[in-house]
Amino acid sequence: MIEQINILKPDGSKYRALVVDDSSFTLKQITQILMSAGIEVVGNAPRGEDAVRMYKELYPNVDFVTLDITMPDINGLEVLKEILSFDKDAKVIMVTALGREDIVKTAIMNGAKGFILKPLDRLKVLERIKAILGA
Repeated sequence: MIEQINILKPDGSKYRALVVDDSSFTLKQITQILMSAGIEVVGNAPRGEDAVRMYKELYPNVDFVTLDITMPDINGLEVLKEILSFDKDAKVIMVTALGREDIVKTAIMNGAKGFILKPLDRLKVLERIKAILGA
């Protein structure tokens, strides 16, 4: 049985997320995990350029971004910088594979609020997001 976890804003409304990953499998997996906790996924972006454009289009109606670090066009660190230059208060959560601690540290130093490790574990992902959002 899947443990039911709901991550809602203090007023009871849904958080809105933009999910960014070049892997369609991971994109779908994160989307399903977030939706299972009552989070509304307002956009999916398979590339860094799409992520920056979508964030600007959705702003201010996006509460956080899950952002893959390794992507083919613009890497996650560059996307992080572009999003934060547009919205200094953006909550960006990096998504990375094990063994990339050096890049995660750089991302945190550049303004990321936290990270999620692949392979994805539903409970760990939701616990991390809950902690970052302060929900």
